[in-house]
Amino acid sequence: MSYVDEVIAKITKENPGEPEFHQTLNEVLKSIEVAVEENEDIYRQDGLLERLANPERQIKFRIPWVDDEGQVQVNTGYRVQFNSALGPYKGGLRFHPSVNLGIIKFLGFEQIFKNSLTGLPIGGGKGGSDFDPKGKSDREVMKFCQSFMSELYRHIGADQDVPAGDIGVGGREIGYLYGQYKRITKNYEGVLTGKGLTFGGSLARTEATGYGLLYFTNEILKANNETMEGKDIIVSGSGNVAIYAIEKAKQLGGNPITATDSTGWVYDSEGIDLELLKEIKEIKRGRMSDYAAERSSAEYHEGKGVWSVKGDIALPCATQNELTIDDAKALVDNGVICVSEGANMPTTLDATDYLMDNDVLFGPAKAANAGGVAVSALEMSQNSERLHWTFDEVDNRLQNIMKDIFIQCNSASKRFDAEKNYVMGANIAGFERVAEAMQAQGIV
Repeated sequence: MSYVDEVIAKITKENPGEPEFHQTLNEVLKSIEVAVEENEDIYRQDGLLERLANPERQIKFRIPWVDDEGQVQVNTGYRVQFNSALGPYKGGLRFHPSVNLGIIKFLGFEQIFKNSLTGLPIGGGKGGSDFDPKGKSDREVMKFCQSFMSELYRHIGADQDVPAGDIGVGGREIGYLYGQYKRITKNYEGVLTGKGLTFGGSLARTEATGYGLLYFTNEILKANNETMEGKDIIVSGSGNVAIYAIEKAKQLGGNPITATDSTGWVYDSEGIDLELLKEIKEIKRGRMSDYAAERSSAEYHEGKGVWSVKGDIALPCATQNELTIDDAKALVDNGVICVSEGANMPTTLDATDYLMDNDVLFGPAKAANAGGVAVSALEMSQNSERLHWTFDEVDNRLQNIMKDIFIQCNSASKRFDAEKNYVMGANIAGFERVAEAMQAQGIV
């Protein structure tokens, strides 16, 4: 049994009931096996993969809060500080009923390599809670966030761990969390990113993940003699990532034709009306059915099925494992040329393999959606220097970072005779930088 297989078997056994973590562990470690084999004896002796696959710290805590009816509610909070070899732990907080330790570990493990690819000095971590902000009043969300931070504050800091937003954690939540952190610690520092512009936030942070996804996808297309111009683009999601992926796709000449939420999806034959989508999802907090009700060219469909739409490029921007093997077959049958991941691990392993086996260009999440954390790290830099960069300054840096990430992925895939396998390229490029830093810092 190879060293990689030994570690996968060991970590899987030691962490039962965590399928998402097992999935990413298999995907990453198997794809870097050719790189591990070059130094297998040293890595095995130093237990490098065991140290990499075990979080440095796992924090779990209760979150009591009082709802508007005076009833005490109790949720569970997590922060997994996975790897700090490259810098302070960096990764978002997710508030969603599906959150559990296994999901946070899957996200944190992915974050190690994603952050490494940015070239910025940030390690990997993730956190969150099973709290659902949907249907809650602003006052209830504030009370929850204050209780959450009353425990989390002792584990984070500008040079220790810098959380950001994720699903269910937007500007409102970040504001409440930061206010409570400042109140408790008396420190006005860059301990959270995604902050409002009036208290340390960065321009282009809202757009960063969606914009970065399109910058990376555009690099894939250019390297393969394709272009975004005139392409029909199938997008899932209607949150922050999807909205700004749609916006940048339009700016690059593409034609986004779908959007989804948890209840259903719309196909708009004339292309998604961006301003209407923003009004419904960002202002009114409505559903995709509301979009179709106001747009004569749009068809609304309940449930799943968006990947059955005929298009050229697919951008899954909603949640993990949303694009299955059956969806992949439908995309291939409909002639899609590229799938690029805006969400974290939105494509199942068998679907990923099927797409690549059928010569579909594939942009893996840890590379394609790294724009968000990249601009979060740029926000940290601005906070440290007490500076505020213009939108264009941040956007130009983001473009360069995403271009460099593609170069790393492309170069690593070619170096190991797997040209166009950007999954392998991303994992190897991210791993090599982290492994070098871990080896240099000793057995810690």
